[in-house]
Amino acid sequence: MPFFRLSLLAAVALLATGCANNSPTLGSKNIRYGDTKAVETVTNEFGSTDLQLIAESMTRSLAQSGSLQGRPVVQVYDVKNKTSEYIDTREITTSIKTQLMKSGTARFASDNTDMQSQVEQLKLQNQSGLYRQSTVSKTGNMVAAKYRLEGSISSIVKRSSDYKDVFYKFSLQLIDVESGLAEWMDEKEIRKTTER
Repeated sequence: MPFFRLSLLAAVALLATGCANNSPTLGSKNIRYGDTKAVETVTNEFGSTDLQLIAESMTRSLAQSGSLQGRPVVQVYDVKNKTSEYIDTREITTSIKTQLMKSGTARFASDNTDMQSQVEQLKLQNQSGLYRQSTVSKTGNMVAAKYRLEGSISSIVKRSSDYKDVFYKFSLQLIDVESGLAEWMDEKEIRKTTER
């Protein structure tokens, strides 16, 4: 009997290994996965490496500043894009929020973009008559933010016949909603140069 169990376990392990290695590949042979942390230098425009550098730098600085004692509630405002190129600044703030949330440093209220959706959901639950009253989220119970987080990204582009130089500056600040005082500020600068 022990030999049978051992043989059965070996057969199951062999089948599992065989299935894992022989998975079919669909699609083009020219597409491959890459390292998401690899330095991206396809162009000198704003890219994934820049987003990661900014998010990691700002998160580390804010978490170490001591401004977020006791996991305060923070409302995040969209970062103002003052560059001449399209940059999805919401992805920068989403990365910062995600890292701060994972670290347990802060909690986040609905941001200025999502607030309308939050209000509509509360109205639907409270005014439509569709929901069991014991499960309805009550109005007037949303938690107000102690701080707001806002910032901007700007760039300076210089060109010559041989070079293109792009300098990015990302600024972020944490403001106490009640007092209006800036409790924390930081900047991250990135320079990218292309030789033609």
